[in-house]
Amino acid sequence: MQEPAIETYNLRKVFGRKVAVDSLTLTVGQGEVFGFLGPNGAGKTTAVKMLTALVRPTAGSARILGRPVGNIEAKRHIGYLPEHFRFHEWLEGGEFLNLHGRLYGMSREQRKRRIPIVLSMVGLSHRAGDKLRTYSKGMLQRIGLAQAILHEPRIVFLDEPTSALDPLGRREVRDMIKQLAACGTTVFLNSHLLSEVELVCDRVAIIDKGRVVRIGALSNLLSSQTELEIRVGAITSSVLEELGRLGTGVNLSDSVITMSLNDQETIPLVVDTIVRGGGKIYSLTPRHVSLEDLFVNVVEEGEA
Repeated sequence: MQEPAIETYNLRKVFGRKVAVDSLTLTVGQGEVFGFLGPNGAGKTTAVKMLTALVRPTAGSARILGRPVGNIEAKRHIGYLPEHFRFHEWLEGGEFLNLHGRLYGMSREQRKRRIPIVLSMVGLSHRAGDKLRTYSKGMLQRIGLAQAILHEPRIVFLDEPTSALDPLGRREVRDMIKQLAACGTTVFLNSHLLSEVELVCDRVAIIDKGRVVRIGALSNLLSSQTELEIRVGAITSSVLEELGRLGTGVNLSDSVITMSLNDQETIPLVVDTIVRGGGKIYSLTPRHVSLEDLFVNVVEEGEA
């Protein structure tokens, strides 16, 4: 049986009185594209820094490819692009990658073969001889991606990899992520662009206040969520209160009720509740939620 790419068990990090990550337990398979989502300050970046051995956990444990986090052999197989980075602006693009190739322990022959390949993958072949100080923010993001995959790692951690890119650039990054996964590389992806995550991820975890509040295959999570829009009349507060027991995010505005359900089988109960309470239903429109809808519902539910 193939060992997981990433395993964590009750991983915890505390800074002073602030709990940044609490009881993080998850497993990511090899070749999987895993989305790690959450609002600002939820603990995503801290979790990634623990998995890349840049921050020491307060408690708990984690393993990379079956080895403890920080093990030198495990670290050889990791590529990482942080959200906030500063590169050597006096170096040319090719020089920058050559430096990182040496840091990765790549031979001269490996670097000579691999650097043109990754420059082509990120669309910077024509800028290889230009200083990084002349690169736009989007180009710096691309060269950062190039260094993260230069040594053909088995696991790549990407923290907001498309934040500075235009729509064409985001599509190219999506294609690159799919290509990496097709070659068996595990991609651990942090991103606020949920529409991008929805297009590439196999599974996602939503983290809030340091804890994972929802995790699963993206297809299952989205198919299990249904949003209703019901045009009604003569609705009482007691009916709305009862609907709140059947779903989440119940709201009445201009004679239209909106609410979210975890199971489509609940729809007949919603109809029955409204009718029994003396309400009138003029239309009912169900739709499957997007990842953004799911994310907002989960976070708002946690805040409530």
